[in-house]
Amino acid sequence: MNNVNAWSKYGKGELEELEKLCKDYRDFLDKGKTERECVKEIVKLAKKAGYVDINDIIKDKTKLKTGDKVYAVWMDKTVALFNIGKKDIEDGMNILGAHIDSPRMDVKQNPLYEKDGFAYLDTHYYGGIKKYQWVTLPLAIHGVVAKTNGEVIDINIGEDKNDPVFCVTDLLIHLAQSQMDKKANVVIEGEDLDILFGSKPLKGEEKESVKKNVLAIIKKKYGFKEEDFMSAELEIVPAGKARDCGLDKSMIMAYGQDDRVCAYTSLVAMLEAETPDKTTCCLLTDKEEIGSVGATGMRSHFFENMVAEILNAMGSYSDIKLRRCLAASRMLSSDVSACFDPTFANSFDKKNAAIFGEGMVFNKFTGARGKSNSNDANAEYLAAIRKILEDAGVCYQTAELGKVDIGGGGTIAYILSLYGMEVVDCGVAVLNMHAPWEITSKADIYETKKGYVAFLLGA
Repeated sequence: MNNVNAWSKYGKGELEELEKLCKDYRDFLDKGKTERECVKEIVKLAKKAGYVDINDIIKDKTKLKTGDKVYAVWMDKTVALFNIGKKDIEDGMNILGAHIDSPRMDVKQNPLYEKDGFAYLDTHYYGGIKKYQWVTLPLAIHGVVAKTNGEVIDINIGEDKNDPVFCVTDLLIHLAQSQMDKKANVVIEGEDLDILFGSKPLKGEEKESVKKNVLAIIKKKYGFKEEDFMSAELEIVPAGKARDCGLDKSMIMAYGQDDRVCAYTSLVAMLEAETPDKTTCCLLTDKEEIGSVGATGMRSHFFENMVAEILNAMGSYSDIKLRRCLAASRMLSSDVSACFDPTFANSFDKKNAAIFGEGMVFNKFTGARGKSNSNDANAEYLAAIRKILEDAGVCYQTAELGKVDIGGGGTIAYILSLYGMEVVDCGVAVLNMHAPWEITSKADIYETKKGYVAFLLGA
């Protein structure tokens, strides 16, 4: 296997394309630190590219035809784009599927309390994190507060230069002897991931004066009261913008690249692939980090329902046609892979690891240890994908998620494979995966986008 570093093949034109893609990607990351924010930005970009809300198609009883482009949003957290191809949709679709949720901390429903002169927000972490990585960082609060009068207030505190930031405190090293003797998974307990929220007392108040001052600020500046936390979705994420990383600016360091790096490259590929033979779909879902559950996760019927709506709007819906369409489809489960890190080389089988800069990564299977809970792609499908990528001049590689008895992970691939369609995992290699700040190679991002375009047009 003589994989080459993708940087070595670029001329001036491709380097300019690469830098533009990555600049736009950084902008997308800054605007989309939550699922709702991502969906809002995705819809904005889709509309600009000529996509129409499927609800307008349904309402107007418009008949979809070749070349029509529609999008569907569910609960503001999941979105699907469809570009109607030349072939009968019963012959299947080419699908790119990624997720737009990322590990974080969520504010609890009864979160605000005062203790010894400090106000705190109580949190519950979301997804797989190393809890100790989230202390002493500048943090921001993103989300919505829904009031009983129907008003929904957007919250974004900590990103503007004039905003305050927040943090989880840690014990100073001088007093941390006992703490340092603990295992890493209990150095910081989940219930200790509380956000430092304020320390100034409200004048004239003796009991819970700091909490009351915080509530007064919330009411004046953001227009809600303590009870409204019950119907809020507030996510705690690292504050700050995505940045170039390395003196050579060859990498990107940012929050939420698992899996927004694959979501964004999938979206860009979808918007670029203008006239496909087969109907194409870009499916960007929620809740993957906690098992793809719930009404906005991949296990919901949202995708199946939307394909049914597409068939109906084409004037050809039937249950058997829906089933045939899904079974005949091909999908790339666009998700990140673990990048080989020389600092932790003992955790990887290097000859089966994703190497930075060598292009998009294919994981034939995921799961854990004995391939438990895995999607394992067929050899024939992998061969067909290889031909598409090689014909398009895309750099790609294969990998596993660490050594056999160490590694483990999952994606949405196995869920879509239940329809009988061909599915394989592929995406961008990530350093620091699931940490507050993750790192990707610009070359891998560029090659992955190219690979997704080739798949949509050629699979």
